[in-house]
Amino acid sequence: MSRPPAPPRHDHRRSTRKVRVALIGVGNCASSLVQGVHFYRDARDTDTVPGLMNVSLGGYHVRDIEFTAAFDIDRHKVGLDLGEAIYAAPNNTYRFADVPRLGVPVHRGMTHDGLGKYLSLKIDKAPGPTDDIINILRRTETDVVVSYLPVGSEMATKWYVEQALEAGCGFVNCIPVFIASQPYWQQRFRDRGLPIIGDDIKSQVGATITHRALVNLFRERGVRLDRTYQLNFGGNTDFLNMLERERLDSKKISKTNAVTSQLGTPMKADDVHVGPSDFVPWLADQKWCYIHMNGTTFGNVPLKCEVKLEVWDSPNSAGVVIDAVRCIKLALDRGIAGPLTGPSSYFMKSPPEQFTDHDARERTAAFIRGEEPASAATPPAPAGETTVETDGAVAPSLSIHP
Repeated sequence: MSRPPAPPRHDHRRSTRKVRVALIGVGNCASSLVQGVHFYRDARDTDTVPGLMNVSLGGYHVRDIEFTAAFDIDRHKVGLDLGEAIYAAPNNTYRFADVPRLGVPVHRGMTHDGLGKYLSLKIDKAPGPTDDIINILRRTETDVVVSYLPVGSEMATKWYVEQALEAGCGFVNCIPVFIASQPYWQQRFRDRGLPIIGDDIKSQVGATITHRALVNLFRERGVRLDRTYQLNFGGNTDFLNMLERERLDSKKISKTNAVTSQLGTPMKADDVHVGPSDFVPWLADQKWCYIHMNGTTFGNVPLKCEVKLEVWDSPNSAGVVIDAVRCIKLALDRGIAGPLTGPSSYFMKSPPEQFTDHDARERTAAFIRGEEPASAATPPAPAGETTVETDGAVAPSLSIHP
C-alpha cells in the first residue's frame, strides 16, 4: 500500500522564526554542528565572530536553529539523546562546547550501503527495524534534512532523499553522492516545491578550497598549471571508511572537479590527482593536506608551489552547514524550489554550476538579500567546460563563469 502524498506545508511552519533541522548520521560532523549552534547562541549580530561567516543570515540567528530529529545505525548512539550521542565513540572530534540534553532522541536509521567494510569493524548495528522516517519528519515539523552519511552511501542517500521529499523537507547534501547536480533530482525537488543545496560540503578553509584558490591565482596571473596533486589523510571514521577504495569514485570526482573547474580548460587525467590517501588513527579528527603544483611562467620558466594545511576536519565544515540550513529556510519562506544555485556553488564542491569562489560568494549574498532567484529552471549553456577522467569514471562537465 503506497503512502499518501506529503501534505502541504502549514502556514505556521512557513512563518516560524526557527530553522528546524534533522540530521542523518550522528558522527563527527553532526557533533561539530550541534556544538556550534550551542556555542554561538549568544553571539551578537554586529560582531565579527571567529568561525562564522554570518551570525545572522536573512533574519535567522544561529540560535534560531533547532534540532528536531536525528538518525543513526550505531547501537551506542540509537536511543540516546542527541546531546549525548554527539560525544559517543567512535566520534573523536574537538570538544569545544558542553551541549546539554536536547530532548531529541536518536532514531534507528536505514543502513543500505551506509556501512562499509572498514566501518563495520568500528560500528555495531543497532537491533530492530528502521524507524518511520517520514512520519518522524512530519511529526517534528522538520524544515531541513542534513545528510552526513558516509562516503559511498549511494543507495542510502537516494533512499533518504525520497523520505525527505515525501515528508516535505528541504535537503542539504553534505556528501559526494550526486543529487543536487543531477537533472532528475533537480526536477523531483521542483515538482515537490522544495529546495536543495548540494553536493559535497566545502570546508571554510579546507584542502579543496585552498587548492581552488591557488588554481585561480595561477589562472588569473597567467601561470599555466601543468601538474598538481592534493593528498589528504586523517584519523576519523571518514578516512577509515575511505580505505575501501571502491567507495571513492564519487569522492574523487567531486574533489577533482572542484579544483579543475577553476581552470576553464581541460586537464589530462594523468596530470591531476586529488583525493584521500590514508588513515592515521592518532590524528583523530585532524586532517593533514599536502598540495603540490607545477606551473609554467613567463619565458616558459618553471614554477613550483607546495602547501601543507592542518585542520580539525569536522568543525571546519560546520559553519558552512549553519549557513546552508538557513538558506534552505529562506527558500522555503520565499517559495523557491529546486537546487539553490548560488548557495550550492559557494557551500559545495559539486554544485549544479561551478563559479569562481568570489562569484559564488556574491551570488549567495544576492540570494540572501532576495535579489537572485538562485534556482534555474533550465541549465544554462556552459561558458567553458572542464572534464576530468578519474579512476575510470568521467566527471560531469562543469562550467566556470569568471
